[in-house]
Order: sequence, then C-alpha cells, then structure tokens
Amino acid sequence: MKIAASQDVVHWEAAAACVAAAAHWAEEAGIKVNVAVVDAGGNLAGFLRMPGAFLHSIDIAIDKAYTAAGFGLPTGAWTEALKSDSLAVRNGIPMRPRMVCFGGGLPLRYEGRLIGGIGVSGGSEEEDQTCARAGLLAIGLTV
Repeated sequence: MKIAASQDVVHWEAAAACVAAAAHWAEEAGIKVNVAVVDAGGNLAGFLRMPGAFLHSIDIAIDKAYTAAGFGLPTGAWTEALKSDSLAVRNGIPMRPRMVCFGGGLPLRYEGRLIGGIGVSGGSEEEDQTCARAGLLAIGLTV
C-alpha cells in the first residue's frame, strides 16, 4: 500500500538564492520590495522584506507566489486568460482569497514540473515582474 507520494518542491537553497537575486535587482533599480517563494503546495519557503518596503506588500508578495504556484500561471497573465470567460468568472476569480491577478508572480518549473512560485511586491507591475524574473534566472529557471 502506498502511504505517501513524493512531492516536487523548491529546495531551501534555491528559494534563498531566488529571493536574494530579486532583492538585488530591486536595489539596483532603486526600489524597495518584498519577495516571497513558496513550494508547490503554497507553503512559504523563502521571504525577504527590504527595509522601507511597503508593509501591505508583504502579504501581496506571498499571495502572488501562492497564486503562481497554485495555477502554474504568471499572475500578470490572468487578464488575458479570463477574457473568454463569463462575466461571473471574470469578476469572481479575482475576488477569491489570496488570488492575485496582476503582475509580479511567476511559477517555478524545474524539468517541466511545477515546484513553486515567486512573488514580488513593492514596485510597479513591470518592476515586480522583472524582479521575479531575476529570481528565476539566478537559479537557472525561465518563465
């Protein structure tokens, strides 16, 4: 009898490197952000708050990572993804707890498997997205 299945998760060292790389990019860009990495189950694996980053952005960064890991879709892709759905779906999905439908969250995929997500909050959508991408690149992943 099989009791438990193996789960693909992001390693703590990769989560730490991902978070650090995103923060370094933000620092060079002159912005202050919060960066979160979650595993495939949405559990926090790494987090960094730059001094002076917005307090409300803490939860937003974590929820961006959670959303990206939960659906395997960049958070900035939701507007396009929902276009063909009914008005109820377009209005309902963004209202779900912890669901973020704007840029800054990216899924982490390793060898085709979803292993987590990264979320960045504190800059513009474009800045957050670029910080998240820098985190992925630091650990050899792409979007």
